[in-house]
Amino acid sequence: MAKNSTQRAGEATDTASARGASKPTREPISSVGIVARHGTREAVRTAAELADWLHRRDVDVSVDEAISRARNLDQFPAFDLEKTYSLVVVLGGDGTLLSVARSVVPGTPVLGVNLGRLGFLTEVSRPELYRCMVKVLAGAFYLQERSMFDVELHRRGRIAARFHALNDVVIAKSALAQIIELELQVNGRQMAEYRADGLIISTPNGSTAYNLSAGGPIVYPTLPVAVLTPICPHALSMRPIVVPDSEALEVTLKTQRQEVFLTVDGQEGGHLAHRDTVIVQRADVTVRLVRMADRTFYDSLRQKLNWGG
Repeated sequence: MAKNSTQRAGEATDTASARGASKPTREPISSVGIVARHGTREAVRTAAELADWLHRRDVDVSVDEAISRARNLDQFPAFDLEKTYSLVVVLGGDGTLLSVARSVVPGTPVLGVNLGRLGFLTEVSRPELYRCMVKVLAGAFYLQERSMFDVELHRRGRIAARFHALNDVVIAKSALAQIIELELQVNGRQMAEYRADGLIISTPNGSTAYNLSAGGPIVYPTLPVAVLTPICPHALSMRPIVVPDSEALEVTLKTQRQEVFLTVDGQEGGHLAHRDTVIVQRADVTVRLVRMADRTFYDSLRQKLNWGG
């Protein structure tokens, strides 16, 4: 039996809701901050071209200082992480976007332009940059909320360090270290003891990063969950597990005299000592990524992972 128009409308609403997207944004883009991957000629050149393109359209533009020096863009003020912008454009790969997205004023829309290789977070490619920017300036986009983790390193009863993670938290041995032992507690109750090379705690956003390489599942990026994936576990029964991100995750290093590291988003972290505990919880703030209305997460999977079609 053919579906009636009411059914089709309901399905469209359900699909938009599943995206975790806000309604298409119509507020004018009045100020744009531009950040580019340092040391990359294409990124520097594109940043300068984009700044001029936006300026000619009466948009207030701020440019990353390193880019400004490289291209003598003294006419534009320096990009300031503590300032609120209508939009921040990040030119580079996922690593550049991760660094910027964690640091901008909460609620700032971030658009990633992929100048790297795979780029699950970066929304548009270099050839389609200006076509998409025309749509963005016209308000033809939506914002997708991506969850983050608050990460605390506890040592001898004190908080030794704090981090924000948009992709993942990794506890892993060094190349020369032997297998390590980790104890996992969920909301204060013991869940598992891992004998492995390490453990990945991933946001849905990071499920297509290290988690995927380690055999973890791909998770829709707006689901309220955390993914725990052991790295080369000694026992084959230790499998990846998906848990609600409302749970407090506590991982304690039980191994002595081994070189073990805590790494957050592949960019921050430090050494772990015996009995150090890493506590991971969902953060109160989110990252708002600009998404184009004519593509979905499934499109990205099909294109970037070569699933055909």
